[in-house]
Amino acid sequence: MAQSHPDAPSSLRATTKNHTLSVLVENSPGVLARISSLFSRRGYNIDSLAVGPTENPDYSKMTIVINVEDHALEQVIAQLDKLINVIEITELDPITSVQRELLLVKVSTDATTRSQVLETVQLFRAKVVDVAQDAVTIEATGNTEKIQALLRVLEPYGIKELVQSGLVAMARGLKPGSISEDKK
Repeated sequence: MAQSHPDAPSSLRATTKNHTLSVLVENSPGVLARISSLFSRRGYNIDSLAVGPTENPDYSKMTIVINVEDHALEQVIAQLDKLINVIEITELDPITSVQRELLLVKVSTDATTRSQVLETVQLFRAKVVDVAQDAVTIEATGNTEKIQALLRVLEPYGIKELVQSGLVAMARGLKPGSISEDKK
């Protein structure tokens, strides 16, 4: 994907933004590979991808975050909609949806810093899931901004290891608005 030069006039710069897609798919082997290869073939990078079961064992839900221009998003959605295993595609607006990530982070601590790290954990409504003599492992859930803010605060103590889930999201209320036609 071609990006505009940052020094170009704003009228000539292509505007990209994060788009969160909720994709209902058949729960069958190879679906994830077909969908991820669709993005790869078109040169789009997936910023975040989370897949899991739904209330119906025949279907899985994929939450895909991509950073593309609006016209490229339309192309991606059209191509996704052509895949036989894709049932429904919904673009989720951050305001009208609930979006969360999970973070596990191991932070160095000693006798002088442990209490400060524990205060930070409380401040961010996170929780300690493991304590060792030289480190604390913290679990946090929240939106992307909260997770990034927590990491910035913990960084000076020494982040030894971290793992982060992809974004999971769903529309608020009972019925999300679908972009694709119902193929059932």
